[in-house]
Amino acid sequence: MGRQFKGLLYFFSSNVRHSLLIFWTILMSILVVTLTISYFLLNVEGEMAFSLTAPMYVYCGIMGFITVKEMVPFSIKMGATRKNLYVVIAIFFLLLSLFKAIAGTIIQVLVTSMNEAIGLNNFDFLHLAQFIDDTWYTRVVIDTAVMFFFLTLMFLLGLLFYRFGFAGAGSVLGILLVGLLLSIAKGWAWDFITNIVESFGMTFFLQMTIMSIVFYVLSFFLVRRITI
Repeated sequence: MGRQFKGLLYFFSSNVRHSLLIFWTILMSILVVTLTISYFLLNVEGEMAFSLTAPMYVYCGIMGFITVKEMVPFSIKMGATRKNLYVVIAIFFLLLSLFKAIAGTIIQVLVTSMNEAIGLNNFDFLHLAQFIDDTWYTRVVIDTAVMFFFLTLMFLLGLLFYRFGFAGAGSVLGILLVGLLLSIAKGWAWDFITNIVESFGMTFFLQMTIMSIVFYVLSFFLVRRITI
């Protein structure tokens, strides 16, 4: 079991390495271009803003979805048990979220320090932590929670498409959409959003983490019956 765990973790990390390299190369290139533009507009009124986290959230959503198609069937074909695979995917998602959260925070700290040193004061990063307490600790916790949420949510959605096809998964999404429209019509959605805005804090991201765990627990019933 221990060897299979290590083998699966190595396979998942090796498989994601190429896409991570491309992702960070593109993101850093855009960041450099934005910083360069900010430098030339230093004496112009206004401020440039850049978000490291939004692309990372999107990446995790895509990765959670394609994990089902690209990694799960191959792992089972190579002899991995569904139970071991289920545990390893959870560890992989958590480590990936934590890695990207820490990397994003380190980059933000380094760029901010560099900007302060050269006097580049018309550039700023956008982050959800700015609405709470913008420290490296809160940034790491928030980013880890949000990315883990998107990974588990899209993983569950990917399993629905893989197990039941477009018609089955589409039916589930249709029911959820009807429920969303009904909640909007009844005003429940607006009340929900208002409550989130009024009480926005670290508790919200704790609740998001709990939802992520619920999504992943639900995915077990699909993983244990998955075929190749």
